[in-house]
Amino acid sequence: MRIDVLTLFPAMFAGPLDESIVKRARNAGILDLRIHNLRDWAHDRHRTVDDTPYGGGPGMVLKPGPIFEAVEALKAASGTRTKVVLTSPAGRTFTQDVARELAAEESVLLVCGSYEGFDERVREHLADDELSIGDFVLTNGALPAMVVIDAVARLLPGALGDDASSQDESFSHGLLEYPQYTRPVEFRGWRVPEILQSGNHSAIERWRRAQAMKRTAERRPDLWEKMKWAKPARKI
Repeated sequence: MRIDVLTLFPAMFAGPLDESIVKRARNAGILDLRIHNLRDWAHDRHRTVDDTPYGGGPGMVLKPGPIFEAVEALKAASGTRTKVVLTSPAGRTFTQDVARELAAEESVLLVCGSYEGFDERVREHLADDELSIGDFVLTNGALPAMVVIDAVARLLPGALGDDASSQDESFSHGLLEYPQYTRPVEFRGWRVPEILQSGNHSAIERWRRAQAMKRTAERRPDLWEKMKWAKPARKI
């Protein structure tokens, strides 16, 4: 999979995306990640990519010209259909389901918002999607882009080594993940649940399912309300 990122702050991506799973995916050729500076498509000596908003108001707005030129050039260079995604507070909420959608694409171009956001013509005539990672304000869209890249990269076949790992995590089935334990069996008087030591895999699976449901209902009632339980799922 190819992911291009268009940003005003390319140096921000150097550390987080050169470590751990994303690094391994890149080194293995599973993920082709390319970071681009939007100012490379500006044509004045100051490399200007923003201007004051029509109608007045505080802050600056990203101009359409450099973004259109950059996106069109990068889409042509990818050699395949590219999905253009803006990172913006106005976008739909990024979730594990959305990560799976993006992981199924051959090529994704993330355009990072900055300042007061994009000229509306970018949204209307260039972008295929718009994503937000939550209801809070960040300095720019670089961090949200990194979050999207990390979540998508771990879903690519071969990225985790064991592809089953990505299918058994929090949010993968609409639930938070069940409690996990490792050695020692007893630590400071707290023991690992006996069921996990039983070797009865069907019983363990039922216990884990019940714990995941309980944890989701207690900690994320918003997720719990969205779940549409089929009758077999209720049998724990």
